[in-house]
Amino acid sequence: MGRIAVIGAGMGAMAAAARLAVAGHRVTVYERAGTYGGGVGRFERDGFAFDTGPGLLPLPAVWRDLFVKTGKEPLEACVELVQVDPSSRHVFADGTEFALPNASRAGVVAALDEALGAGAGGRWGDFLVRAREAWDRTRRPLLEEPLWPNWAVLAGREPYPAVPHKRLLRTRRAGTLAEVGAWELRDPRLAALLESHALAFGLDPRVTPASAAVLPYLEHAFGTWYVRGGLRELARAVYERCTARRVEFVFGAEVTGIVEKDGRAAGVELAGGTSQAFGSGGGTVAEADFVVAGLHPARLHALTERQLDAAGDVSAGLTAPHAGRFGVLLALRGPREAGAAHRTVVHAPDREAELDWLHARPDEPVPPTVTVLRPDDPDLRPDADHESAVVSAMVPARADWSRPETRERVADLVLAAAEAAIPGLRERLVWREVRTPLDGEEATGAPGGAVSAPALAAGEGRFLHPANTTRLPGLYRVGGWSHPGGGLPHSGMSGALVAGLIVEGPEFRGSQ
Repeated sequence: MGRIAVIGAGMGAMAAAARLAVAGHRVTVYERAGTYGGGVGRFERDGFAFDTGPGLLPLPAVWRDLFVKTGKEPLEACVELVQVDPSSRHVFADGTEFALPNASRAGVVAALDEALGAGAGGRWGDFLVRAREAWDRTRRPLLEEPLWPNWAVLAGREPYPAVPHKRLLRTRRAGTLAEVGAWELRDPRLAALLESHALAFGLDPRVTPASAAVLPYLEHAFGTWYVRGGLRELARAVYERCTARRVEFVFGAEVTGIVEKDGRAAGVELAGGTSQAFGSGGGTVAEADFVVAGLHPARLHALTERQLDAAGDVSAGLTAPHAGRFGVLLALRGPREAGAAHRTVVHAPDREAELDWLHARPDEPVPPTVTVLRPDDPDLRPDADHESAVVSAMVPARADWSRPETRERVADLVLAAAEAAIPGLRERLVWREVRTPLDGEEATGAPGGAVSAPALAAGEGRFLHPANTTRLPGLYRVGGWSHPGGGLPHSGMSGALVAGLIVEGPEFRGSQ
């Protein structure tokens, strides 16, 4: 039985902690904040409650597997999962709108044909078939296995089977998500539907590889789910599973360094005042046989003077995203109207202007694509005569979010878009709470509150993440800023990969 120090109590870190504890290790989690969950947070006021991070759960099988592998109680015995139907409603500036059924190819095809004209649904259905092929090619290396030592193979090969496209007497194949939309879907609204899955992580579809087709496919194939009481309930259930397996949590514990001994990680240094009985003097030392770090790469590198990656490895600089999440939490008077969609995506009226704001001109706000979540959940409202809703958009992390005028200007743009999803929003508003990327930085430690995307093949490796192993033996990375990347399913799988590498050693090759 070994001693394991886990830095951070995010979802990936807790997933690793639970699995390692079941394997017989003594696990202690050190979290600088006062609670668990990382970006899966909660805000409460006046009887209203809101998720401050992700609000929907794709691919719940990852978390079902965690609960099966760490105890007798399955996930559904700890939280209530609800399949969201329709999966999403989409609204466009030209007045077009449609609702997409959950996990039904035939239903989606019919809905798109009705809204966009005959043939539109067929083109989207054919795209999903090609996206499935990309998923089949990349699922194991990018989700279920540790990052290959020869990761450059993943970086160079485009797994999406693009359709040949003739242009200016030349035959070309789509290499980016934007080209897939323009050349294969051939409708700006279908292209916006496709690109919204990349925008949800702050990715620019103009440079994001075509392999990102797996993002809408993942949602289509495995459905969209809601956790009753909010996604914070999933974080609570994982935390309680950890404590039931005797994982110790130390909150308010600022890790200031990685201890090395005999050329390997041997523990963590903690800031003075941390309530942990190790060491002496201004700080303390918690000894460990392994250290698991659920940190942004920049924060992890600051804790050790050692170079954690060899020259040519996937590095943090290759995957630095430019966008963070901006949210407006809405307390509304009046009940949610019958038939309201749980999720509505209101697409930006000017796609190019939105992408330029995100990636090139952060100080020039424009109306963004917004996602409106309106869960029909009595746990999130004071009574049946009120409603809680969350409106979010991806915004440039580099903007000056400390300026009140910037926050309010963007909040007004976001709410103006949300009126297409919430009838009478302005008249119903009791109060609003604005959450900027600075709040995301405080919750997760990611510089600028940046949001990490899932790992993607191709793109010369720019969309891969650092491996779970490091050049310092005994030090491992976990969570959305390591392989296989961000998003709840990927973070959970990172925990499984790290646990496998520690328990089984470097020969571990992932789930079978």
